[in-house]
Amino acid sequence: MANRPLQAVMGLEPARLTELLLDSLNGHGPALLPLDPALPRPRLEAVVAAMRPASLRTPEGVTDLPEARGTGEDVALTVATSGSTGTPKGVELTAPALLSSARASLRRIGARAGDRWLCVLPHAHISGLLVLVRSLVAGTEPLVQPFGTEAALLAAEHHRPHVSLVPTQLRRLVDAGADLSHFGAVLVGGAAARPDLLAAARAAGGRVVTTYGMSETCGGCVYDGEPLDGVDVRLDGTGRILVGGPVLFAGYRLDAEATAAAVELGADGTRWLRTGDAGRFDDDGRLAVRGRLDDVVNTGGHKVVPAEVAALLLEMGSVADAAVVGRPDPEWGERVTAVVVPADPANPPGRDEIRAWVAARMPRYAAPHEVEFRTSLPRLTSGKTDLAALRGGPVQRD
Repeated sequence: MANRPLQAVMGLEPARLTELLLDSLNGHGPALLPLDPALPRPRLEAVVAAMRPASLRTPEGVTDLPEARGTGEDVALTVATSGSTGTPKGVELTAPALLSSARASLRRIGARAGDRWLCVLPHAHISGLLVLVRSLVAGTEPLVQPFGTEAALLAAEHHRPHVSLVPTQLRRLVDAGADLSHFGAVLVGGAAARPDLLAAARAAGGRVVTTYGMSETCGGCVYDGEPLDGVDVRLDGTGRILVGGPVLFAGYRLDAEATAAAVELGADGTRWLRTGDAGRFDDDGRLAVRGRLDDVVNTGGHKVVPAEVAALLLEMGSVADAAVVGRPDPEWGERVTAVVVPADPANPPGRDEIRAWVAARMPRYAAPHEVEFRTSLPRLTSGKTDLAALRGGPVQRD
């Protein structure tokens, strides 16, 4: 029954958010919809309109919202995500799924009673939220702070916590010459980490564990290529990765059609998530993720929908045509690159102008890091832009 109220939360102190999260997991409070206060206002409004929470809690208090819809009695969290289409989706996660994920994670890394967790990831995303859940399951108070090399190392020296990082953060610690042995386990996910980065981190004393997962699987569910306890992974005939087990989401909020498209039922009734990733199993049976099956750009652990960014660029009077792709980057995994046909070749828009335009309407990480100008975009015979050709082209920096 969809009778449990959903409460959006934004801008709360970490201790208060953790308290509300505990109540949600125990069934003593409403389900939570964490919102990122850094999102542009139009995006926040779009998420709230799509999710239809009953109320919004901020440091100023609680505001009731119109047109509310309840959620499932066992749903504890709804995580807003763009999905591959850019349309706001709400990934509904039950308390049993979240707790199963946290317990399996703690077992896999050999966490001991009293171990602390350092949270330097956003609380509105599954990666940061799962750090809080793991802390609650471990019975300890999470150490929550913005990421900074010196601050992270200070926390590590005093508390020796486990930590979850995206590759960009790990790169900055390695480049700073950090002694990573002060951390417990260093979980690295959100994007593929380069082998040389992992080797350097391990040489610096880090007990590094690569993770694979997504909001729909309560975050990382495959550690160093091996599924967590209870998690099943297989490939379909196209090489698409399918995930099953107790960590799966309940469905997309208020979107039965999207849920049906994402979930495949096995002959025995087992639910399998059809991910957007292609994979293979190596000779040791470990899962290796080959890449995405769609065009989503993964930059520094954040997913960017290229068509959304390109559509914004086309609203600029100085842009005649545009496409957005991801190109390999040693620090960010991929960099968001805009290929632009200026309306006036003699007076093209500046890189900073383009970045500011996008950042005012989307998360800042979606703003193109690089801009390439062309007289025209390559086309396929169908008339569509040849994105594969653009991904490998030269970049002209502003």
